[in-house]
Amino acid sequence: MKIEFPLIKMDVEALEPVRYYLDMDTEFLIVNEALGRKIKLRHTGYECKICGSDEPVYRMGMCKKCFFESPYAGDWIVHPELSKAHLEEEDRDLEVEKAVQLQPHYVYLAHTSGIKVGVTRREQVPNRWIDQGACEALVLMEVPNRYLAGITEVALKQHIADKTDWRRMLKSDSCEGDLRDTARLLEPYVPEETRPYLLKEPLYFRFTYPVNRIPSKIKSLKLAQTGAYEGVLTGMKGQYWIFEDGTVFNVRNHEGFRVELTL
Repeated sequence: MKIEFPLIKMDVEALEPVRYYLDMDTEFLIVNEALGRKIKLRHTGYECKICGSDEPVYRMGMCKKCFFESPYAGDWIVHPELSKAHLEEEDRDLEVEKAVQLQPHYVYLAHTSGIKVGVTRREQVPNRWIDQGACEALVLMEVPNRYLAGITEVALKQHIADKTDWRRMLKSDSCEGDLRDTARLLEPYVPEETRPYLLKEPLYFRFTYPVNRIPSKIKSLKLAQTGAYEGVLTGMKGQYWIFEDGTVFNVRNHEGFRVELTL
Protein backbone atom coordinates (compact mmCIF):
# COMPACT_ATOMS: atom_id res chain seq x y z
CA MET A 1 0.00 0.00 0.00
CA LYS A 2 1.23 3.48 -0.89
CA ILE A 3 -0.82 6.57 -0.11
CA GLU A 4 -0.18 10.31 0.26
CA PHE A 5 -2.16 12.39 2.77
CA PRO A 6 -1.90 15.19 5.37
CA LEU A 7 -0.99 13.89 8.82
CA ILE A 8 -3.23 14.47 11.81
CA LYS A 9 -2.89 12.90 15.24
CA MET A 10 -4.02 9.31 15.58
CA ASP A 11 -7.51 8.46 16.79
CA VAL A 12 -7.51 6.09 19.75
CA GLU A 13 -9.79 3.57 21.39
CA ALA A 14 -9.32 2.66 25.06
CA LEU A 15 -9.07 -1.11 24.66
CA GLU A 16 -6.54 -3.50 26.22
CA PRO A 17 -4.15 -2.57 24.73
CA VAL A 18 -5.06 0.81 23.25
CA ARG A 19 -6.06 0.61 19.60
CA TYR A 20 -4.73 3.27 17.23
CA TYR A 21 -6.25 4.53 13.97
CA LEU A 22 -4.60 6.76 11.35
CA ASP A 23 -6.92 8.86 9.18
CA MET A 24 -5.30 8.83 5.73
CA ASP A 25 -7.86 11.16 4.15
CA THR A 26 -9.54 8.54 1.97
CA GLU A 27 -9.23 5.53 4.32
CA PHE A 28 -8.24 4.47 7.84
CA LEU A 29 -5.28 2.39 8.92
CA ILE A 30 -5.56 0.32 12.10
CA VAL A 31 -1.98 1.00 13.16
CA ASN A 32 -1.90 -1.98 15.57
CA GLU A 33 -2.14 -4.26 12.55
CA ALA A 34 1.08 -2.75 11.18
CA LEU A 35 3.17 -3.93 14.16
CA GLY A 36 6.16 -5.96 13.00
CA ARG A 37 5.92 -4.57 9.46
CA LYS A 38 8.20 -2.21 7.59
CA ILE A 39 6.88 1.32 7.15
CA LYS A 40 8.32 3.99 4.89
CA LEU A 41 7.49 7.67 5.40
CA ARG A 42 8.38 10.40 2.92
CA HIS A 43 7.73 14.11 3.46
CA THR A 44 6.05 15.57 0.37
CA GLY A 45 4.83 18.99 1.49
CA TYR A 46 2.52 20.81 3.89
CA GLU A 47 -1.19 21.35 4.38
CA CYS A 48 -2.24 23.73 7.17
CA LYS A 49 -5.01 22.06 9.18
CA ILE A 50 -6.89 25.39 9.45
CA CYS A 51 -6.68 27.03 6.02
CA GLY A 52 -5.32 24.15 3.92
CA SER A 53 -2.46 26.21 2.48
CA ASP A 54 0.85 24.63 1.51
CA GLU A 55 2.82 27.07 3.66
CA PRO A 56 5.31 25.37 6.04
CA VAL A 57 3.91 24.33 9.40
CA TYR A 58 4.76 26.85 12.12
CA ARG A 59 3.18 25.22 15.20
CA MET A 60 0.24 22.99 16.11
CA GLY A 61 -0.23 21.86 12.51
CA MET A 62 -0.85 25.44 11.38
CA CYS A 63 0.91 27.85 9.06
CA LYS A 64 2.32 30.97 10.68
CA LYS A 65 -0.64 33.17 9.71
CA CYS A 66 -3.21 30.80 11.19
CA PHE A 67 -1.19 30.22 14.34
CA PHE A 68 -1.30 33.93 15.14
CA GLU A 69 -4.90 34.49 14.00
CA SER A 70 -6.90 31.31 14.67
CA PRO A 71 -8.94 31.13 17.90
CA TYR A 72 -7.77 27.51 18.16
CA ALA A 73 -4.22 28.74 18.86
CA GLY A 74 -4.97 31.37 21.48
CA ASP A 75 -2.81 31.56 24.59
CA TRP A 76 -5.66 30.08 26.67
CA ILE A 77 -5.18 26.74 24.88
CA VAL A 78 -1.84 26.17 26.61
CA HIS A 79 -2.61 28.40 29.61
CA PRO A 80 -6.23 27.72 30.58
CA GLU A 81 -6.02 30.22 33.44
CA LEU A 82 -6.05 32.95 30.75
CA SER A 83 -9.55 31.95 29.63
CA LYS A 84 -11.98 34.90 29.62
CA ALA A 85 -15.12 33.64 27.86
CA HIS A 86 -16.90 33.40 31.23
CA LEU A 87 -16.41 37.18 31.48
CA GLU A 88 -17.74 37.74 27.94
CA GLU A 89 -14.27 38.96 26.96
CA GLU A 90 -12.97 38.04 23.51
CA ASP A 91 -9.44 36.93 22.70
CA ARG A 92 -9.74 36.13 18.99
CA ASP A 93 -13.29 34.82 18.43
CA LEU A 94 -15.69 34.91 21.37
CA GLU A 95 -18.14 32.37 19.93
CA VAL A 96 -15.41 29.77 19.45
CA GLU A 97 -13.95 30.57 22.85
CA LYS A 98 -17.35 30.19 24.53
CA ALA A 99 -17.91 26.84 22.80
CA VAL A 100 -14.60 25.45 24.07
CA GLN A 101 -14.10 27.22 27.39
CA LEU A 102 -17.66 27.16 28.77
CA GLN A 103 -18.04 23.41 29.07
CA PRO A 104 -17.15 20.92 31.82
CA HIS A 105 -13.43 20.48 32.42
CA TYR A 106 -11.50 17.98 34.52
CA VAL A 107 -8.49 18.69 36.70
CA TYR A 108 -6.58 15.42 36.89
CA LEU A 109 -3.44 13.60 37.88
CA ALA A 110 -1.83 11.36 35.29
CA HIS A 111 1.13 9.03 35.42
CA THR A 112 3.22 9.63 32.28
CA SER A 113 6.96 10.03 32.92
CA GLY A 114 5.98 10.55 36.55
CA ILE A 115 2.89 11.93 38.25
CA LYS A 116 1.71 15.23 36.78
CA VAL A 117 -1.29 17.54 37.05
CA GLY A 118 -3.30 18.61 34.04
CA VAL A 119 -6.53 20.02 32.63
CA THR A 120 -8.78 18.67 29.92
CA ARG A 121 -12.31 19.03 28.63
CA ARG A 122 -14.57 16.24 29.87
CA GLU A 123 -15.38 15.34 26.25
CA GLN A 124 -11.69 14.59 25.59
CA VAL A 125 -11.59 11.75 28.12
CA PRO A 126 -9.91 9.29 27.93
CA ASN A 127 -8.16 10.31 24.68
CA ARG A 128 -6.26 13.13 26.37
CA TRP A 129 -4.45 10.75 28.71
CA ILE A 130 -3.74 8.19 26.00
CA ASP A 131 -2.23 10.95 23.83
CA GLN A 132 0.13 11.71 26.72
CA GLY A 133 1.13 8.04 27.11
CA ALA A 134 -0.33 7.86 30.63
CA CYS A 135 -0.47 4.45 32.25
CA GLU A 136 -3.13 5.71 34.68
CA ALA A 137 -5.15 8.84 35.45
CA LEU A 138 -7.25 10.14 38.33
CA VAL A 139 -9.87 12.90 38.02
CA LEU A 140 -9.70 15.23 41.03
CA MET A 141 -12.55 17.56 40.13
CA GLU A 142 -15.02 18.59 37.45
CA VAL A 143 -15.55 22.33 37.01
CA PRO A 144 -17.97 24.19 34.70
CA ASN A 145 -15.40 26.14 32.68
CA ARG A 146 -11.79 26.23 31.57
CA TYR A 147 -10.81 29.20 33.72
CA LEU A 148 -11.59 27.42 36.99
CA ALA A 149 -9.65 24.37 35.84
CA GLY A 150 -6.75 26.62 34.89
CA ILE A 151 -6.42 28.44 38.20
CA THR A 152 -6.51 25.09 40.00
CA GLU A 153 -3.74 23.71 37.80
CA VAL A 154 -1.64 26.83 38.41
CA ALA A 155 -1.99 26.35 42.18
CA LEU A 156 -1.18 22.64 42.12
CA LYS A 157 1.77 22.81 39.74
CA GLN A 158 3.67 24.73 42.40
CA HIS A 159 3.87 21.37 44.16
CA ILE A 160 3.92 18.80 41.34
CA ALA A 161 5.03 18.59 37.69
CA ASP A 162 2.71 19.68 34.88
CA LYS A 163 4.86 18.45 31.98
CA THR A 164 5.82 15.04 30.59
CA ASP A 165 9.39 13.95 29.88
CA TRP A 166 8.56 12.15 26.63
CA ARG A 167 11.78 10.12 26.57
CA ARG A 168 11.20 8.80 30.07
CA MET A 169 7.54 8.13 29.25
CA LEU A 170 8.48 5.98 26.24
CA LYS A 171 11.02 3.97 28.23
CA SER A 172 8.72 3.38 31.20
CA ASP A 173 6.74 0.13 31.40
CA SER A 174 5.22 0.58 34.87
CA CYS A 175 3.56 3.15 37.14
CA GLU A 176 5.55 4.20 40.20
CA GLY A 177 3.76 6.15 42.91
CA ASP A 178 0.14 6.15 44.03
CA LEU A 179 -2.20 8.70 42.42
CA ARG A 180 -4.65 8.55 45.33
CA ASP A 181 -1.93 9.26 47.89
CA THR A 182 -0.69 12.16 45.75
CA ALA A 183 -4.23 13.53 45.45
CA ARG A 184 -4.59 13.56 49.24
CA LEU A 185 -1.27 15.39 49.62
CA LEU A 186 -2.30 18.03 47.07
CA GLU A 187 -5.79 18.68 48.43
CA PRO A 188 -4.71 21.44 50.88
CA TYR A 189 -3.36 23.45 47.92
CA VAL A 190 -6.62 23.50 45.96
CA PRO A 191 -7.92 27.11 45.71
CA GLU A 192 -10.94 27.96 47.85
CA GLU A 193 -12.85 28.95 44.69
CA THR A 194 -12.68 25.42 43.27
CA ARG A 195 -12.62 23.33 46.43
CA PRO A 196 -16.41 22.68 46.25
CA TYR A 197 -15.85 20.86 42.94
CA LEU A 198 -13.54 18.18 44.37
CA LEU A 199 -14.96 14.72 43.72
CA LYS A 200 -15.76 12.66 46.79
CA GLU A 201 -14.83 9.55 44.80
CA PRO A 202 -12.14 10.44 42.21
CA LEU A 203 -12.54 8.73 38.82
CA TYR A 204 -9.72 6.29 38.02
CA PHE A 205 -8.51 5.02 34.61
CA ARG A 206 -5.70 2.67 33.59
CA PHE A 207 -4.16 2.05 30.15
CA THR A 208 -1.81 -0.39 28.43
CA TYR A 209 -0.13 0.16 25.07
CA PRO A 210 0.79 -2.02 22.10
CA VAL A 211 4.56 -1.96 22.59
CA ASN A 212 6.47 -5.11 21.67
CA ARG A 213 9.84 -3.78 22.78
CA ILE A 214 10.85 -0.82 24.93
CA PRO A 215 13.70 1.13 23.31
CA SER A 216 16.89 1.47 25.35
CA LYS A 217 18.12 4.40 23.23
CA ILE A 218 15.81 6.85 21.49
CA LYS A 219 16.34 8.86 18.31
CA SER A 220 13.66 11.40 17.42
CA LEU A 221 12.58 11.44 13.77
CA LYS A 222 11.97 14.91 12.32
CA LEU A 223 10.78 14.64 8.73
CA ALA A 224 11.49 18.31 7.99
CA GLN A 225 15.17 17.47 8.44
CA THR A 226 15.46 13.91 7.14
CA GLY A 227 12.84 13.99 4.37
CA ALA A 228 12.20 10.24 4.63
CA TYR A 229 12.55 7.24 6.92
CA GLU A 230 12.05 3.48 6.72
CA GLY A 231 11.89 1.04 9.61
CA VAL A 232 10.03 -1.81 11.32
CA LEU A 233 7.24 -0.66 13.63
CA THR A 234 7.46 -2.24 17.10
CA GLY A 235 4.99 -0.19 19.14
CA MET A 236 2.81 2.84 19.78
CA LYS A 237 2.53 4.88 22.96
CA GLY A 238 1.05 8.31 23.37
CA GLN A 239 1.16 9.76 19.85
CA TYR A 240 4.51 8.11 19.12
CA TRP A 241 5.45 5.34 16.72
CA ILE A 242 8.37 3.27 18.02
CA PHE A 243 10.66 1.54 15.54
CA GLU A 244 13.02 -1.42 15.86
CA ASP A 245 16.18 0.70 15.64
CA GLY A 246 15.08 3.02 18.48
CA THR A 247 13.75 5.75 16.19
CA VAL A 248 10.53 7.32 17.47
CA PHE A 249 8.11 9.39 15.41
CA ASN A 250 5.76 11.89 17.06
CA VAL A 251 2.69 11.85 14.83
CA ARG A 252 1.04 14.81 16.53
CA ASN A 253 4.13 17.00 16.14
CA HIS A 254 3.90 16.36 12.40
CA GLU A 255 0.30 17.48 11.95
CA GLY A 256 0.08 19.57 8.79
CA PHE A 257 2.85 17.59 7.06
CA ARG A 258 1.89 15.85 3.86
CA VAL A 259 3.49 12.42 3.76
CA GLU A 260 3.64 9.43 1.48
CA LEU A 261 3.26 6.24 3.53
CA THR A 262 4.31 2.89 2.11
CA LEU A 263 3.36 -0.27 3.99
